Amino acid sequence: MDEKIENLNEKGTIKIADEVVGVIAGLAATEVDGVAGMSGGIAGGITEILGRKNLLKGVKVEVGEKETAIDLYIIVDYGVRIPEVAWNVQENVKKAIENMTGLSVVEVNIHIQGVDFGQPSKHEDSNVK
Repeated sequence: MDEKIENLNEKGTIKIADEVVGVIAGLAATEVDGVAGMSGGIAGGITEILGRKNLLKGVKVEVGEKETAIDLYIIVDYGVRIPEVAWNVQENVKKAIENMTGLSVVEVNIHIQGVDFGQPSKHEDSNVK
């Protein structure tokens, strides 16, 4: 992801790194209700949930001169309607990237890598006597 997006205008050149597009996509995805986090991939059969510092590990970006395509690897909360969450992520990511960079987003591919069942509550742990 070392390539840059370059835009030449009458005042000069604007360069946006691929990583910037990736961070925008990752942040926009995690803003959507139902998204537990980004996935770092499946290593040894275990999907790892990544925090905001590692958003790029759950994002793959392909950038052209005026267009971009995004692949997001996410983990959803248990009980959500996955197609609805995926659609909301696609819309939020597309809007954020287009508004912030001026690039046209041609596709946002969502890869559901797992379901987060949440942490057991203290009450559940205290039942063991």
